[in-house]
Amino acid sequence: MLRKPQQGANLGYLESPAGGSMNPFPEDIFTEPADVDPDTLANLGPLRRLAGVWEGLKGIDLNPKADGPERRQYLERIEMQPIDPQANGPQLLYGLHYHVHINTPEEDITFHDQVGYWLWEPATGLVMQTLAIPRGQTALAVGQAKPDDMSLVVEATRGQTNYGICSTDFLEYAFRTDSYRLEITFGEDGSWKYVSDTMLMVRGRTELFRHRDVNRLVKLAEPQPNPLLLRLRAT
Repeated sequence: MLRKPQQGANLGYLESPAGGSMNPFPEDIFTEPADVDPDTLANLGPLRRLAGVWEGLKGIDLNPKADGPERRQYLERIEMQPIDPQANGPQLLYGLHYHVHINTPEEDITFHDQVGYWLWEPATGLVMQTLAIPRGQTALAVGQAKPDDMSLVVEATRGQTNYGICSTDFLEYAFRTDSYRLEITFGEDGSWKYVSDTMLMVRGRTELFRHRDVNRLVKLAEPQPNPLLLRLRAT
C-alpha cells in the first residue's frame, strides 16, 4: 500500500553512540519503508519550489583568466522534473532530476552544461544536490532545511568521501576545486535566485580564486508528475 509518510517521522532511526559520536542510522539497514506516497511533488519539502522549467536572462559569471578575472553575462535554462521515490534501505528520498544549459548573448556555443539531482529526506531535513559537468567533474553537496524554508544552502568540500568533489587529473593540476557552496533564495513572486561560489586554486597563483555565478530564474512551465504517479493515475 502506498501512503504518505508523516513529515518529520524518524522511520525507526536510532540515536545511539557509535565510535564516540551519535549514530543517526537504524540497526536494520535492509528493510525499506512500507508506506510510501507515490506523489513526489507532494513530498519535496523546500524543493517543491524548484520544480518546473526556468529561465534566467541576466546571469553574471566571474571566472579566472590568464590576465585576471573575467566577468561575463549569461543566459540560463533549467529544467527540474520529479523522479519516483528512492529508498536506501530505510532511508526514503524524494527528488528532482535537472538539466542546466547556459550560453552567452554573443555566442551560440554552450557556455556551461550540468546535470544531476536535488534530493530531500523528509525524515531528517537532509537536502542534497548531485552535479556533473562534461569537463570531468562531479560533486555531492549537502545541507539541512525545513519544508517551508525560503532559502537553501548546500556545500561540498574536496577530499571528503561523503559530500565531496571529484575532478580529472588536469583540473586537479590546473584549476583545483577546494570547495563548492550554493545558496538559493525563493521569492514571494515564485521566482528564485542563487549565488554559487566555487573556490579554485589556479596553478601559478598563491591565493584561492572565488569563482562566482549569480542569476534569477522565472518559471516558464510547470513540472510533470513523476512516472510512477502517472502510471497509477492511468490505471
